[in-house]
Amino acid sequence: MRVYVPLTLPGLAEAYRTGELGAARVTAYAATPALSDWYESQDSEELEYAALGLAAHASLRLLAADPAAPRRRVVVAVDVADRAVDLSPAEMGEALVPGPLRLAKAAAVHVDAGEAERDVTAAAAALDAADKDDADALDTVDLADDHDLLWFATQEIPALIDAGTGGEGEEGHPA
Repeated sequence: MRVYVPLTLPGLAEAYRTGELGAARVTAYAATPALSDWYESQDSEELEYAALGLAAHASLRLLAADPAAPRRRVVVAVDVADRAVDLSPAEMGEALVPGPLRLAKAAAVHVDAGEAERDVTAAAAALDAADKDDADALDTVDLADDHDLLWFATQEIPALIDAGTGGEGEEGHPA
């Protein structure tokens, strides 16, 4: 099963340094039965894209908690054994996976393009108000969600980390 692990660029740098994602249990997002019921679809590609979106939103929450992190959402796609995934969490699409996950098992990394930074910054600041159903804040968060994450091969992680810390390079591929 493919799971999507939300991170920040500093979190990705740490995972690259250690070779591991998360601790004893990793909260990820996947094409769960609850997500399929809510999304009213059995199309696996649509459900994977929806799970990626949920992970991107969770990454936004991580950014809100870390004001020093570059304002780009990061999601790592990892393939894990179906039997290892606990699909019982209350949140739709949420899955718990025994960790830590080896970064070497990652299939891809998804990251915002630089042009999304302004909207992601505003969305991270608006999350608390959006959680209270503030219409303007919800619209602000939706603007970040309108940006598609770019797809990167795992071999591109060093360049992503470098770009996130002010270095050169970031091309990406549409997800």
